Amino acid sequence: MSPSVAKATVCPRGDLQERNKATIRAQIARRNAGDVPGYLSYYTEDVSNFGRVVGRAGIERIVRDSLVTFPDWNMTIEEIVAECDVVVARFTVTGTHLGMAKTSKDGGLLKDVPPTGKSFSVQHIHWYRLRNGKVAEHTANRDDVGMMVQLGLIKRPT
Repeated sequence: MSPSVAKATVCPRGDLQERNKATIRAQIARRNAGDVPGYLSYYTEDVSNFGRVVGRAGIERIVRDSLVTFPDWNMTIEEIVAECDVVVARFTVTGTHLGMAKTSKDGGLLKDVPPTGKSFSVQHIHWYRLRNGKVAEHTANRDDVGMMVQLGLIKRPT
């Protein structure tokens, strides 16, 4: 086999993909309800975020800071697909900037920025790899520029 040809992934028989999608749906429902312990229970102890092992404690810092910055943060699943242990979901994410971020989440764009009181609505795509029914890896592609424009913190690029 040439190096450029990937081996096919063999998925176990059964409803793994549907269970994994249900896990992400349940996790997001907990996040939207502000249930941080419930949300965190869907992560492995050694979860990686954007390629770095941060563990549940790292995810907790991010989500708690997000809830201070955007108390009404909401993620609506628009589409969700699964293949073996991978789930990809497209979301509409909304929130109102009512607090000041203290972490460098979102690339540090909102760290120590006074609240604008403005709302945003943008698209996110999140990629998850599950292990034994829990998220072991996560990464995302977010419209942070669109969010910053809607919050009035930067001008719309031309």
